[in-house]
Amino acid sequence: MGTQTITDNSDARILVVDDLPFNLEVMEGFLYKEGYTVITALNALEALEIIAKQRVDLAVLDVMMPGMNGFDLCRKIKSVFGNRFFPVILVTALDELKDKITGLEAGADDFLTKPFHTIELMTKIRSLLRLRKLQSELDHSEDIILSLAIAIESKDIYTKGHSERVGTLSMELASFLGMSEEDRNLLFKAGVLHDIGKIGVDNTLLHKTGPLSDADIRTIQEHVLIGETICFPLNSARNILPVIRHHHERWDGTGFPDRLSGEEIPFFARITAITDTFDAMVSSRPYRKSYTVMEALEIMGNEKPLGQWDPQLLDGFTEMMIQHKEFCV
Repeated sequence: MGTQTITDNSDARILVVDDLPFNLEVMEGFLYKEGYTVITALNALEALEIIAKQRVDLAVLDVMMPGMNGFDLCRKIKSVFGNRFFPVILVTALDELKDKITGLEAGADDFLTKPFHTIELMTKIRSLLRLRKLQSELDHSEDIILSLAIAIESKDIYTKGHSERVGTLSMELASFLGMSEEDRNLLFKAGVLHDIGKIGVDNTLLHKTGPLSDADIRTIQEHVLIGETICFPLNSARNILPVIRHHHERWDGTGFPDRLSGEEIPFFARITAITDTFDAMVSSRPYRKSYTVMEALEIMGNEKPLGQWDPQLLDGFTEMMIQHKEFCV
């Protein structure tokens, strides 16, 4: 299969691997329309040969292939790139939790379950490419910290990808509100790093399903201060330190760590507080099933008078999500 050269403003190169030529043609078609350079392969060996010889920025792998399946190919690709972040999306008709766990153990960064919306695929691709671009632009120290942030979540199926999704949602809300590209990029980076301080909190406490003691709560709350301390020496992270420190403040002044209220809370932190809560609600946890998008929006709307979030920003976020009707199921 050949390589298509894209003439628009995107230089991202996406490898698509599927043993069915029709599936490759369909995927190639709408990726091409989005402006990506598309490289296709019919099997794992062909894919590995392409990766060895060409620059590839992201791979979309079908799971059910003869010979080496998508899980095994994902492992191979991840081993080729070693410590460098290389995003892999697995496409599968399998929807069992054990299959997703297998994919996570293989190193997959996201999943698509057949049938899927093209907008869902494009959203995942754009998000992962932004993360790859962000990492490539970081200085060495920041690269280590970003890798740690990803590693923290990769160990837990219930939190894997949370921070990156928070960054993406924050960026989308910023775009919806008409904010600048610089602000959108800062919000994405802030989302990726907002929970970096959890590296200093015992995992058994973070994953505790029973009631938390007052001491437990104080310990968990310290993650915002730990995160600020970790990122403080990085010049390129200075603009997102307020998000790391203040994304758990509440509009009514009862949050932590500084009990800021209203517009005292940094604007970017107010955005991240909303997207952080929303993503947590629509994600599964050991102690509860995930809410649907509409259920989460309804709960947040009902709780708005209780004073957790900036009410105007929450209204804007709700309006944005409702306009994305394909996600509101």
